[in-house]
Amino acid sequence: MTSTGAPSAAAPPGRGAVRLGAPGKVNLGLRILGRRSDGFHLLDSLFLPIELADELEIRLTPGRAGLRFELEGEPASDVPRGDENLAVRAARAFLTAANAEPGLEIRLDKRLPSAAGLGGGSSDAGAVLRGLAALLPGRLPGERLAELALELGADVPFFLDPRPARVTGIGERIEPLGGIRSWPILLARGGPPLPTSQVFAAYDADPSLTPAGPDPTIRPLWALREDRGLVRAGPQLRGLLRNDLEPAATRLNPAVAELQREIEKHGALAAAMSGSGPTVYGLFEDEGRAREAEREVRERNGAETWLSRTQASP
Repeated sequence: MTSTGAPSAAAPPGRGAVRLGAPGKVNLGLRILGRRSDGFHLLDSLFLPIELADELEIRLTPGRAGLRFELEGEPASDVPRGDENLAVRAARAFLTAANAEPGLEIRLDKRLPSAAGLGGGSSDAGAVLRGLAALLPGRLPGERLAELALELGADVPFFLDPRPARVTGIGERIEPLGGIRSWPILLARGGPPLPTSQVFAAYDADPSLTPAGPDPTIRPLWALREDRGLVRAGPQLRGLLRNDLEPAATRLNPAVAELQREIEKHGALAAAMSGSGPTVYGLFEDEGRAREAEREVRERNGAETWLSRTQASP
């Protein structure tokens, strides 16, 4: 499956409506640096949006109160179809904070896999928040919008403005990255979905999975970005894409390690798990090699696969 991509900015299809892309993301390294007293984990990661994206249309409906939500595409059975969907929760949070009661319709065309470590639900929530900010300008300051995003989930603030960035804290500190090129990416998923809460619970329950101290792999990645544009680093890049959640995810779903080995074997510059998994990605020099690897991984491992591209930044 090859993505066609979708714009991340609000694009009005008509008066009182916006159409937005809600891109997925991958993590170039994910380090867990500690845990706050409230249970939230402190992280350090480089987030890269990808062209594979959900699409949303948000429409004001004057004269008709309430919120109507439609879920389209081929969503997995675990994607909520009602009030528990993050897109709906984001809309209700915005309207409550803005003290606004317009009639609203949200149509979500679901293309990103769920519980996959690609940020699909968080991206939908971020898209809804920025869409409503465009439809109801001036109702909420940017600082309040960012607070709402963080209340909805650690990844949601990033998706208020999805572009390559270093993300730290519990997800609220976002530093955009310049000098990032776009390159082909192969995404592969095998075995069961992995809810984020399940992976973090497994990580916390086993002290052997918790690093003794922060290994500063994100800083060398940052330096490679500045010096050689990341992708030209070759073998150095492969050694730096450490995801601290990968051992826990692999215990829950052994396909994570198997797919990583297969993707690297078939020509990826580097392969790693994204987020809390179980999706594994591989970065490639060119689309032809990525396409060949996709065919091999799909046929040999029976995995779900997607071809896409990472988003560039000037």
